[in-house]
Amino acid sequence: MSKQYYLSILFVWIFGFPIQSYSQEKVTFSLEDMVARAKARSPASLRAQTRKENRYWNYRFYQSNYNPQLRLSGTIPGFSQAFNNVTQPDGTIEFREVRQNFMDLELGIEQEIAATGGNISINSSTTKFDNFLAPVGTPQTQWSGVPVNVRLSQPIFAYNPLKWDRKIEPLIYEESKRGYVEEMEQIGMTVTELFFDYLISQVNLEIATKNLSNTQEILKIEQGRYNIGTTYEDKLLQVELQVLQAKQDLAQANLDLEANSLRLKSYIGLNETAELSLIPPQVVPDLEINVDEAIEFAFLNRADAMGFDRRKLEAQAGLAQARGERFNVLMNASYGLNNAGLTWGDIFVDPNRQVLLNLGFSIPILDWGRNKARMGQAEANKQLVEYTVEQDIINFEQEIFTKVKNFDMMHDRLEITKLSDQVADKRYEISLRRYQNGNVTITDLNIAQQEKDQNRRAYIQSLRDYWTAFYELRMLTLYDFEFRQLLYNPDAD
Repeated sequence: MSKQYYLSILFVWIFGFPIQSYSQEKVTFSLEDMVARAKARSPASLRAQTRKENRYWNYRFYQSNYNPQLRLSGTIPGFSQAFNNVTQPDGTIEFREVRQNFMDLELGIEQEIAATGGNISINSSTTKFDNFLAPVGTPQTQWSGVPVNVRLSQPIFAYNPLKWDRKIEPLIYEESKRGYVEEMEQIGMTVTELFFDYLISQVNLEIATKNLSNTQEILKIEQGRYNIGTTYEDKLLQVELQVLQAKQDLAQANLDLEANSLRLKSYIGLNETAELSLIPPQVVPDLEINVDEAIEFAFLNRADAMGFDRRKLEAQAGLAQARGERFNVLMNASYGLNNAGLTWGDIFVDPNRQVLLNLGFSIPILDWGRNKARMGQAEANKQLVEYTVEQDIINFEQEIFTKVKNFDMMHDRLEITKLSDQVADKRYEISLRRYQNGNVTITDLNIAQQEKDQNRRAYIQSLRDYWTAFYELRMLTLYDFEFRQLLYNPDAD
């Protein structure tokens, strides 16, 4: 094929297909959409979900302590070959080669006794011994075993961790479930703050863009007036400076918008190339929150409220542990059957009874005040925890009280700033028309513009404070006051 043929194919390939353009994906979010996405897909929500799962398996591990455990243990093989020193009947020592194999297996089911802190088990074991250098006429292999054996190990007057864990661990797990819901509401509050940070930047960009357009229009008017001699040069220069300042404000607004956009997209896990567009909340619920009701919901649902009881129980457990360490008494009992033989089957032929009972103890006679100090420390810690919890309960109630009152104030402030924004915007439009007609000075117009911008920003800031306080109250009470429903489900895993 000719060179011209290949060039024609290349030409068709390049110019015969449409060129695909890549543009930024524009994504529009309301506040509710943003909060829902953050709770479902943000890295923070995924971390919270992982912590929740970890706490669930911790609780399952605790529960397994009260279930029977079937275990198999042993040594297979246990071969050894060496020269060992063997003591002779006359007391002398001879070095003889030893070649042996020792294997043992034990199968047992074990159950913790939660009421007493003891342990009971049923076991069966077998042992095989091979002497490869046994003298002629001596059995090379021997067996021994325990067909069945029941063992009991029971501490007396000791600290029983199973008893206290049964009281404390369910509270810890319940705390973790409530804590997860609180974490999700914390995500809602955080993303609300980031949402309005971006929205404020978006509003600032709109203000800066509009101000630049207006000041450029005013500059044209002033230039016309200067050309016909109805204004002075200093006023013209003043407007030129305002145009330059408006350009600087627009550049800063773009920079702030980009920075807050990256922060928001990073938090919710959105592609950095996506272009955000946020819709300010149009409807603000008119909520009347009763302080006593909010405090009641907080004590009913919050993890901290559950933690008050758990901390007291942990302090009581510490005192019980200190008492249990005063002395140590341990009873071990065992009853079963055992036997030995030349084959494995011989173990089960007419086995002998095996009985074991021992009671060990360790009681300090003189400890130079060690036990007294330990008990005093545990008592003092228990009192400290009780006093701290009492103060924490007061702080808990005061926090809810303050946040409810603050929320009421935010609602009133929002209404005022909304009206002020409307009035200031209308005043500026009137001042701009009057300036164009020559009825007001450039100074009066600048004042009207500044008030317009300030009131617009104050309204958006009031929206931010209101919705942040709204989600904070949800987090502090785990209750949705807008739809009158609990955010925490006690029956959920």
